[in-house]
Formats: sequence, C-alpha cells, structure tokens
Amino acid sequence: MVTLETAPFEAEPGSAVEITALDTALWGVLPYVMVVVLVGGLVWRYKYDQFGWTTRSSQLYESKMLRIASPLFHFGLLAVIAGHFFGLVIPMAWTQTVGMSQDFYHFNALFVGGIAGVGTLGGIILLIYRRRTTGPVFMATTTNDKTMYVVLTAAIVFGLWTTLASVFEGEHGHNYRETVAPWFRSLFVLQPDIAAMAAAPFSFHLHTLVGMALFVIWPFTRLVHAFTAPLHYLFRPYIVYRSRDAATRRGWAPVGTRDRDTRNR
Repeated sequence: MVTLETAPFEAEPGSAVEITALDTALWGVLPYVMVVVLVGGLVWRYKYDQFGWTTRSSQLYESKMLRIASPLFHFGLLAVIAGHFFGLVIPMAWTQTVGMSQDFYHFNALFVGGIAGVGTLGGIILLIYRRRTTGPVFMATTTNDKTMYVVLTAAIVFGLWTTLASVFEGEHGHNYRETVAPWFRSLFVLQPDIAAMAAAPFSFHLHTLVGMALFVIWPFTRLVHAFTAPLHYLFRPYIVYRSRDAATRRGWAPVGTRDRDTRNR
C-alpha cells in the first residue's frame, strides 16, 4: 500500500538547506494566513455583498472577441488546475507504482502544461485587450479589476516560465515533485516541510508567492464567481416549449389559455 508522502525533505549530500526566519514566515506561516483570508473573505462577501457576487458581465457591450477569449482562457485554466492537482497532490511514488516513469511524466507535464499555459495566457491577453480597447467595457473597469488582472496575469506568466525553463534545462531541470509537491501536501497535515520548499529554485518561489497573493485577493474581486458556477444547470429538468397555433395571427392571440378557459366554464 502506498501512503501519502509527507516525510521531511532530505537534501542531497553537500547541499544542506539552511532554514531562515524568512523561509519559516513564507512557507510555514503565510500559507495558513492565505487560507484564513480566503475563507473569511468568502464568508464575509457572501453575507454582506451577495448582490455584488457576480462577474459583472460585459457581453452586452462586446461579444465577438469575447466568444474567443473567454473559452480560451477558461478551458486553458481548467487544464492548468488539473495539471497542478496531478503534480502537487499525487505523490511521485504513486505514479511510479503504476509504471509511469519520471521521463514519461516529465514529457507529458511539459507538453500538456505548455499548451494549457499558452492557451490561458493567450486568453487573458485577449480579455485585457478587449477591455482596454472597447470603450464601454473599459469605462466599467474598476481599480479592483485592474489589480486582479495584474496579479492573475503574473501568476500565469510565472507558471509558464517555470514550465518553459524545465524544457531548456532538460534532464538537469529541477524536479518540483521532490520539493514543492511534498511541501504542498505537508500543509494539509499541519506540518509544513519548510526545508523542501526552501530548496526549490527562485522561479518556483516567485510563482508560489504570486499564486498565494491571487488567492488572498480572490474573495474581493470578480473571481469570486468561480465558487458559484451554475453546475446545477447540468441536472435541472428539461424546459418544454409549446409552439404557437399556426392558425392564430400574430398579435391577435386570445387572452388567457385553453386550460384556464375550460376551468372557468
């Protein structure tokens, strides 16, 4: 039986990791502060600002470019989230147990992750371009929206940077499944593996910090709509439409319905 890997990170011989006070604050304290702000912000927003719990859709002002940019961004983002889940939550020992080699995993992660990252980045660039060049949409853009776009774009860019860096570094590239992933899983058992995260390269540190910043501001931006996706639409009953009587001239239909008229007799 394979168990979840939460063992402390062991540095390679001759490369001991020195944990500083800053490492403890960033990788041992800050993640929990982020969770408190995220959950508390969502509860506060739901309780006091349900009317503002919306995307503030601008489709009415412009829809041609939105039809391309929105699906490109959202479907790309879903693929990115799936890739993060697979890489951070599923231990490397589990994939090796089912016969997936590290080289095969690395290739798929770079190939699929690269496509998803480029698609997500392309989608957000189109959304920002549309918002900046379409007058009514730009006028409806708040400072809050601008801050959100900056942080969200930075998180995508830095994530794509770590992916592309692994391509150029080849077999000498950093294996985040030995550092970032164990640290991430250790947070859930309240025993943060600070040494593991401290051993990761600066690019992973930067991407993680920007990602945490995104979750901190999440409840206070239009991104909050992600927690109320209308998934119930997939399971709601069919809506039955009745055709109009062809013999009735449009505009001269009788008031009431046949069922109501029958009951009144």
